[in-house]
Amino acid sequence: MNTINKLQDIFRDVFDDDEIEINQDMTANDLEDWDSLMHIQLLVAAEEKFSIKFSTAEVLNLKNVGDFVALIDKKLENK
Repeated sequence: MNTINKLQDIFRDVFDDDEIEINQDMTANDLEDWDSLMHIQLLVAAEEKFSIKFSTAEVLNLKNVGDFVALIDKKLENK
């Protein structure tokens, strides 16, 4: 399973919605319930799922799901 598929499972779990389909260009504006609290929950769930940690600077630079996937992949390569 690739990173975006694993991330989609995280989104579905965090938002409690099995219908969510994420894509590279998706942003918080695309999901009604994606607020700052949900953003933190997504980050924590991703850290747990992939066994990685994000810095504040890395998180602040994320613009969309594609950036999130790229950051996760970069972290996994450097493990």
